[in-house]
Amino acid sequence: MTRTARIERVTNETKVLVEIDLDGTGKAELSTGVGFYDHMLNQLAKHGGFDLTVRTEGDLEIDAHHTMEDTAIALGEAFARALGDKAGIRRYGSATIPMDEVLVRAAVDLSGRPYVVHDEPELAPYIGPVYPTSMTRHIFESFGHAAKVTLHVSVLRAARDGGRPDAHHVVETQFKAFSRALRAAVEIDPRNAGALPSTKGVL
Repeated sequence: MTRTARIERVTNETKVLVEIDLDGTGKAELSTGVGFYDHMLNQLAKHGGFDLTVRTEGDLEIDAHHTMEDTAIALGEAFARALGDKAGIRRYGSATIPMDEVLVRAAVDLSGRPYVVHDEPELAPYIGPVYPTSMTRHIFESFGHAAKVTLHVSVLRAARDGGRPDAHHVVETQFKAFSRALRAAVEIDPRNAGALPSTKGVL
């Protein structure tokens, strides 16, 4: 069984190509024009165990919003297509991941029902020159709705001794937890005998 997909999304604002192999080795070729976003997508590939190619040309002369949003939508569409009929998958995945002072929990259900809950503290407005921290929630929402998954991401701890959170650490830990939860959810369950993990018989 090959679980791969290719999505091309073209609008007046962006041109996006995404290729994904859910059963890869974490190889990534990434170019969105937003350096920190590329760094986060690299976390998705490495910690999700996905081979991932993303090439985005966007209207960065305006801001990074369209570039990041449309990339997340195309990524969600590619993820859903690569999953296919979901037969035999574990369906659920969760991960609690530390990164120094930060602790994040992510949980995912490949349910076919898009719903995203995202909790994080107030952060500095930008990481690097281009990545708006307010977009992290929107990335997860855009991916979740396009992939039709239920996703909860919660920052459980963000700073030492009541100090100001390190935005880089907080966002990166979210992507690592998200990636590990997805990795667990897409795994083939040898006890499932190729069946859908649902009493409804539909995902």
